[in-house]
Amino acid sequence: MAKVIGIDLGTTNSCIAIMDGSQPRVIENAEGARTTPSIVAFTNDERLVGQPAKRQAVTNPDNTVFGVKRLIGRRFDDAHLKKDMKNLPFNVINGGNGDAWIEAQNEKFSPAQISAFILQKMKETAEAYIGEEVEQAVITVPAYFNDAQRQATKDAGKIAGLEVLRIINEPTAAALAYGLDKKETQTIAVFDLGGGTFDVTILEIDDGLFEVKSTNGDTFLGGEDFDMRIVNYLAEEFKKENGVDLKKDKMALQRLKEAAEKAKIELSSSSQTEINQPFISMDGSSGQPLHLVVKLTRAKLETLVGDLIKASLKPCKAALKDAGLSTSDIDEIVLVGGMTRMPKVIEEVSKFFGKEPNKGVNPDEVVAMGAAIQAGVLQGDVKDVVLLDVTPLSLGIETLGGVFTRLIDRNTTIPTKKSQVFSTAEDSQSAVTIRCFQGEREMAADNKILGQFNLEEIPPAPRGMPQIEVTFDIDANGIVSVGATDKGTGKEQKITIQASGGLSESDIEAMVKDAEENAESDKDRKELVESRNQAESLIHSTEKSMEEHGDKVDPTTIEAIELAIAALQDELENEDAGKIKAGIQNVTEAAMKLGEAIYKANQEAEGGGDVDDSAVMDDDILDADFEDLDGDKRD
Repeated sequence: MAKVIGIDLGTTNSCIAIMDGSQPRVIENAEGARTTPSIVAFTNDERLVGQPAKRQAVTNPDNTVFGVKRLIGRRFDDAHLKKDMKNLPFNVINGGNGDAWIEAQNEKFSPAQISAFILQKMKETAEAYIGEEVEQAVITVPAYFNDAQRQATKDAGKIAGLEVLRIINEPTAAALAYGLDKKETQTIAVFDLGGGTFDVTILEIDDGLFEVKSTNGDTFLGGEDFDMRIVNYLAEEFKKENGVDLKKDKMALQRLKEAAEKAKIELSSSSQTEINQPFISMDGSSGQPLHLVVKLTRAKLETLVGDLIKASLKPCKAALKDAGLSTSDIDEIVLVGGMTRMPKVIEEVSKFFGKEPNKGVNPDEVVAMGAAIQAGVLQGDVKDVVLLDVTPLSLGIETLGGVFTRLIDRNTTIPTKKSQVFSTAEDSQSAVTIRCFQGEREMAADNKILGQFNLEEIPPAPRGMPQIEVTFDIDANGIVSVGATDKGTGKEQKITIQASGGLSESDIEAMVKDAEENAESDKDRKELVESRNQAESLIHSTEKSMEEHGDKVDPTTIEAIELAIAALQDELENEDAGKIKAGIQNVTEAAMKLGEAIYKANQEAEGGGDVDDSAVMDDDILDADFEDLDGDKRD
């Protein structure tokens, strides 16, 4: 049976794992790393993903896309996004359907497409390790992702050529990995502060049963925000000293971002670091180069980001309240996400919960491992594990006066289904528009609209008479379906919610096709590079052999080899892997005569004279008798 893989599709880094026997195992990528930067770059002739994309980000800021998880499922006019866009070196545009898209190398990409490129890289990593094609996956998302963001993540999997068996919440996945072998009953809090998002989830673990009690979070709070505080500080310091605003220069901004991330990481283990960026700008009047040199202390960093750390504690209070628990009821705190390595974060979490967090899991890998466990459960390889997750936000419809009427409250265990009967607001009303929302505000307009549909051909009747039953259905992925039925006529209308923007089936199909074509061209490019490397290596070794042993063969053979090498070198100027391979074959065949001559010369040298080729056969092979020694005769 083909393996189902678990993928943590992160804002900053992504990670992949599979079940290896009874335990999850993280798979290293082609570069030998256990996590892959969630970065995609576009150059004139290729697409780069992961570490190769990150390496060239400073010189190609316009076409290097990072942090796309904060864009996925978002509207272009989203207030949080507008604030973020000021600090992004790449272009975020209106995709035409109202969604935020990305423009790079004069092409437009949806965030789901960019995410799909990262997922393709993870898929290839798994296939290289397993040795067979991978078609199914479990993908994690922040617990506080709404329906549009979950749908877009599922779309990304489809574009990447993966059937997404389950969308699972990141803190829940982390809890699975933490509690897989735990037998005792525990109530745990998973504090997940990653690169772009924050979640806190309260769970009860009882011998294989993982029951989520509540979840809360902020999809715009993470390491990216911490980095930007450092970037802004560095830019302000430089402007004070030199009068130059580095944030207006995309290349300088990218350098600042990389330096900020590096400094933040260093300050988790040291009390001070020096940020040194030579030749970062130019003095407008003198034309002299300007350098940025700033000492940053841990204390200063904690001052810069103190309010962000405090902001993570508000959802913790809300999650505890929703679960009906106090901090004293929490047995363990599990830290997830790279930002939880920051000493001040650990200190504030410890202070809030009144106990030291558990440090028994790797915060960068535990989510992928949990996804792999869920994949094992779905595949039947992992037994006696039951996961009961919840919906993070309330669901309902807009009713008279623009009021948000809840049908399903937040933190309801999923999958779930809930129905409620409504009626018409006017006499002889023949149709109703069902507008579906997700959120916690009292007025519908203040919440996130999921979609809308019409129920028509309602028989004329006084207002309040028709009975219209609205049903919300949430599956195990947290994805919503809504139906409405006129109980008088039995007429019904159902939809799977698709955001008012979002990708249509035809959009997804086109992107799948594009991804497949790119995969083919990527394969061709790899084949070309490998052929070139093989050709250059062969030319080098053959020329070296001719240099050392050319006097042992006749001039005609040398000339034939030189002609074959010259022809192969001509083919190296072209882009045809097939012709290069043919040239390699020609050089190999021509060089065989040189090899035979070298071999023969070596035999002659060892034998002290001429050797008859025909004699180098069975007649020259001597039989020998071996005596089997007894134990006492052996050395």
